[in-house]
Amino acid sequence: MAGNHAQALALAARIYEIPAYIVMPTISTPSKIAATKGYGAEVIFSGSTSQEREAVVEEMIKKTGATLVPPYDHPNIVLGQGTMGLEFQSQVADMIAANPSIGIHTNAEAEHDGVNGVNGHSRKRSELDAVITPCGGGGMLSGNAIAFLDTDTLVFGAEPSFEGADDARRGLAANSRIETVKTLTIADGLRTPVGRIPWSIISDKEKVEGIYSVSEEQIKKAMRLVIERMKVFVEPSAVVGLAVCLYNEEFRRLVEEKAGEEGWNMGVVLSGGNTTLEAVSKLFEVSEDNAERAEGVLGRDGERVAENVAG
Repeated sequence: MAGNHAQALALAARIYEIPAYIVMPTISTPSKIAATKGYGAEVIFSGSTSQEREAVVEEMIKKTGATLVPPYDHPNIVLGQGTMGLEFQSQVADMIAANPSIGIHTNAEAEHDGVNGVNGHSRKRSELDAVITPCGGGGMLSGNAIAFLDTDTLVFGAEPSFEGADDARRGLAANSRIETVKTLTIADGLRTPVGRIPWSIISDKEKVEGIYSVSEEQIKKAMRLVIERMKVFVEPSAVVGLAVCLYNEEFRRLVEEKAGEEGWNMGVVLSGGNTTLEAVSKLFEVSEDNAERAEGVLGRDGERVAENVAG
């Protein structure tokens, strides 16, 4: 495990004065390793594939007698992840109630109930027409799918496509879970196959509408937008859902077909900021002239002029 789950588990263990042994791939980013150790956990390293990690986990359980708290493949983890979906619904409802202009639906539409749902049961009207989350092991996506199950909100997943990282999308197409993934996508938090329990939810069309993938360059473009325009510090894995909304033409056509001219209230989960300035700088390396132009050192005409410019 790495990232959010590793750090949350390490912090919980410290609070309750329980020793924590966190198995992380050797390729994990230094910031994730440092943060996990900073919360007091002992970090044990493994290979990068799920099989290699699981082998080290089994060894540590035998050695320490510790209880495994998996990052995604357990019902309690799925339900815990699903609480973000409940919070999402509540917060969006409060935001739109306070400022109706930020939503696209009329009050009459928002008050409508009885939307036909699973097995003919009615689903309650949600302020969100759709939600999209990143998908790695599938805990977050399946948890949100459960959280929105009794609403009319459509749930989508997003993956990187690099080196076969889109195992969930490909698994849905083949109607079979893909058990092995080995990729070096920049979205390092999603370098894992979907777990068995999340797959049982994700593969149910009544719960997850579909999964879409994006390229490394599209992920970087979405990341740049969030950092520069929203002023939010995110890792590549966090923005795959936004990248799908912006750049995946198949998904955009689907929205046009289902939503029509009005469009959707779209919920996009930004799932983490486990990266460093050094890593971000490496992703967006540019020539010296372009860097100076971006920094406001080099003028449009190529000249360097010191000016007293306010703000």
